[in-house]
Amino acid sequence: MQTAREYNFDGLVGPSHNYAGLSFGNVASSNNVNSVSNPKEAALQGLAKMRALAQRGFAQALLPPQDRPNFRLLRSLGFTGSDAEVISRAHREAPVILASAYSASPMWTANAATVSPSADTADGRTHFTVANLNNKLHRSYEHAQTARTLRAIFGDERHFAVHDALPPTPAFGDEGAANHTRLCAAHGAPGVEMFVYGRVEFDPGAPAPVRFPARQTLEASQAVARLHGLDPARALFVQQDPATIDQGVFHNDVIAVGNGNVLFYHEQAFVDESGTLDRLRRALAGVHAELRPVRVAASEVSVADAVSSYLFNSQLLSKPDGRMALVVPQECQENPAVAAYLQRLAASGGPIDELISFDLRQSMRNGGGPACLRLRVALTDAEAAAMHRGVLLTEDLYGKLVAWVGRHYRDRLAPDDLADPSLAVEVQAALDELTTILGLPALYASQQ
Repeated sequence: MQTAREYNFDGLVGPSHNYAGLSFGNVASSNNVNSVSNPKEAALQGLAKMRALAQRGFAQALLPPQDRPNFRLLRSLGFTGSDAEVISRAHREAPVILASAYSASPMWTANAATVSPSADTADGRTHFTVANLNNKLHRSYEHAQTARTLRAIFGDERHFAVHDALPPTPAFGDEGAANHTRLCAAHGAPGVEMFVYGRVEFDPGAPAPVRFPARQTLEASQAVARLHGLDPARALFVQQDPATIDQGVFHNDVIAVGNGNVLFYHEQAFVDESGTLDRLRRALAGVHAELRPVRVAASEVSVADAVSSYLFNSQLLSKPDGRMALVVPQECQENPAVAAYLQRLAASGGPIDELISFDLRQSMRNGGGPACLRLRVALTDAEAAAMHRGVLLTEDLYGKLVAWVGRHYRDRLAPDDLADPSLAVEVQAALDELTTILGLPALYASQQ
């Protein structure tokens, strides 16, 4: 077994962060549609979380925002002329499409890709498969830049393989690591990778939600496992409860989170709870690990409370003493049922003995909490040395990014502000400077 460390790559919230309510099935996103956002506050809240965890000794890095607005999308849909003319016409004729082109949703890096560490893969490299996110227009174009970004950071092919997104069809709907959990004895040891899907494309008789879309298919999950060269005995495919999806649980990471050998989950997370746990126990036994499930009963926390507080969309982090800390959004402390449960959890003597709370209200109002904001990548020392180091959060980089946000971000962005052509110029100037700060020249296609 090699020694490995988990790095959390948080999405740096982009300058066009806004509340357009584009994500049907995401209750928080829909509830805040057309509200006024504060991009500056959103970015600073995210950076504060990154810094605090880095100061605690957790390995912290970031992924930069994507170029906005997405002129490729707008021009492909018939909006022509200069950039300013394209924006003006789109706002006049199809404001929802303009909002889609301006979406800052790449901040949700849990949806960027699915990651399998080198301890699990047939060729001994860390594998990334970029998510196609084809369920929503505003996210369906992200994969091209995500692939560019991941290849810029993980470009050493001796250690890394970055796969393009799966075909953008309903059969292969893929939302990345938000529906993927790795369980293991240690980050550098072989693990069990659990893929959670919402529906089966090629079995019309399989259970499926009826109110909200199931964004992850079994077929997509199986394809990712093949691309990564996973051992079939250590790749499990588990169905999310369709009734739970219909209550606003649009990804598995809204109802369950795992780390090490601990699975923290709601009793209504999976179609077959007992069968899922039994399969995990048997698979983990094959890698000399013992499953430690932490089950939350519906009588303690309802699905509605879990969704509104994002209890399970929390980061579960291993501490040096072998125990775990749960990084929760502030909303968990404001929900009486959830707050009471968390007090009992921390005092229970179980594997989770510490709670760390952050104010992430800007991102929470757009439908994502601490876990949505990060992509977990387990790296050996050699792999960490081989990646681009300019994205690792240090005190120096933190200071530079805070100053950068202060120079370029607005503190108020209303829906009609997307019609302002100067916003596009501001975003471009910000990202041009960011690539210099991070040491990633020509990161964006617009810089070619």
